[in-house]
Amino acid sequence: MSKRLTIGLFGFGVVGQGLYDIISTKDLNIEIRKIAIKNPDKKRSLPDELFTTDANVILNDPEINTIIELINDADAAYEIVTRALKSGKNVVSANKKMIAEHLDELVELQEKYGTSLLYEGSVCGSIPIIRNLEEYYDNELLHSISGIFNGSSNFILSKIANEGLEYADALKQAQDLGFAEKDPILDVGGYDPKYKLVIAAAHAYGLFVRPEEVLNIGIQNFSNADLQFAQEHQLKIKLVPTAKKLNDKELAMYVIPKLVPKSDFLYNVENEYNAVSVKAAFADQQLFYGKGAGGHPTGSAVLSDVAALRYDYRYEYKKFNHDSKLKLQNDHVIPVYIRYNNEDLINSLHFEFIAEQHKSLDLKYVLGGIKISELILKKQDILDDGAFLAQASALTEKFEELKRVKFEKI
Repeated sequence: MSKRLTIGLFGFGVVGQGLYDIISTKDLNIEIRKIAIKNPDKKRSLPDELFTTDANVILNDPEINTIIELINDADAAYEIVTRALKSGKNVVSANKKMIAEHLDELVELQEKYGTSLLYEGSVCGSIPIIRNLEEYYDNELLHSISGIFNGSSNFILSKIANEGLEYADALKQAQDLGFAEKDPILDVGGYDPKYKLVIAAAHAYGLFVRPEEVLNIGIQNFSNADLQFAQEHQLKIKLVPTAKKLNDKELAMYVIPKLVPKSDFLYNVENEYNAVSVKAAFADQQLFYGKGAGGHPTGSAVLSDVAALRYDYRYEYKKFNHDSKLKLQNDHVIPVYIRYNNEDLINSLHFEFIAEQHKSLDLKYVLGGIKISELILKKQDILDDGAFLAQASALTEKFEELKRVKFEKI
């Protein structure tokens, strides 16, 4: 039999309101006792006595046994979540930045205080990927996890490619629809999908990685020249986070745009939709697909966690506890396309090999292999140049031949 949950909700924005809408239509033995908000002057459709601006009203209430944290401020979210866990309250959060930056500590707190922190809504909205990595793939050998983890950037790229919008116009549409923030750098710069990748990798591989150790280069320098290059090769450009097992001891993780062929599941994932592609030794390749942005999709994932808490569900972090031998390897070589402006940038980059270099009045690019560590080191130079970089594994023939010759010489 499920237990009754008495909830203190932090945040009543798009996701908070979406969650409240969903809960109000269900009979789940759940009561939202209090909602903490930032702006008391904003008009709301619910009774005033339901709201408070004092976090302590919720955190110190002994009758509230569950906290739902849905605010944008990662530092404030960390304070709320840690206090709640230490006081014996279970927590549901969708704050991917806070979770990614403090996951190892949050796992220790749950173990120490016998509490549970669930965060399905922090990774890819309505897609139930965390629970599947925890339960369905708990004994699987996972070769890789990749996909489209950010609905905002995917929406922008879709509008440019399919409707001919300029980058600025597509970004404004995403902001007007609530898919992108006023300051969109977390989305278009690849930070948001990086936080999600860090969380997913912890459950898939048992490896806790600091976000700052993971390469992220986004779509902020994307241009019509890059779109034309992709279309000429019958490819699409998507922002794709990747966690790839290199061997029994090493894992590569990075977030960069990718040139995607028609044969790839991700080719047809458009607009604000997300997709997670899992390649496994026994289950082969599987795709999880769903909306990754919006109040109701994310609210549904949060509600799934809340419902699980009625039965005392906890993440077990099985692969961390039983198979945590993997280390992050940033010396892995990835094939890339770099469209650049100044020769100084290309001359400063150390390529492991170059398959093709093109120079014309309209377009200058290099196809080559480069280490992730080199891209981390030169990331700011790449962005300052206005260059656009994308993983180019779809153009494999040239790369495979060059790698074969290179390694035979060694």
